[in-house]
Amino acid sequence: MKPRDAVSLISKIREKINRFIVSEMVKYGVDDIATSHGDIIYALLKKSRLTMAEIAKKIDKDKSTVTALVDKLVRLGYVTKERDTVDTRVVYVALTHKGEELRPVFEAISKEMLDVFYLDISEKEKEELLRILMKIYNNF
Repeated sequence: MKPRDAVSLISKIREKINRFIVSEMVKYGVDDIATSHGDIIYALLKKSRLTMAEIAKKIDKDKSTVTALVDKLVRLGYVTKERDTVDTRVVYVALTHKGEELRPVFEAISKEMLDVFYLDISEKEKEELLRILMKIYNNF
């Protein structure tokens, strides 16, 4: 493998991780959402109420994409949307009870994914990997 293959390899790793997550979600009986929906739910599991703009920033997607993803999650009963009473341009998103029930599933899948991701990788290697990835990320 050559240094120029790094981008392709990162892309392939991302694809494998997404397939892993989807297959694990199916094992837990969650087969109606995609990993992009999971990004939103994961953000809401960290902070229970976010604006659409905050979600867009946290998951690094544009607002129109987030709107479509959130609307599907509303239809599926995982989240609710509520307009700010003072500034009606602001829309808040929050998990429903059904959405909150995904917490243990997301935690289990996250642990399983990280166990596979870091298999046979030392603490020192993890630190070096993160250092290099952050450097690459900041280059863009």
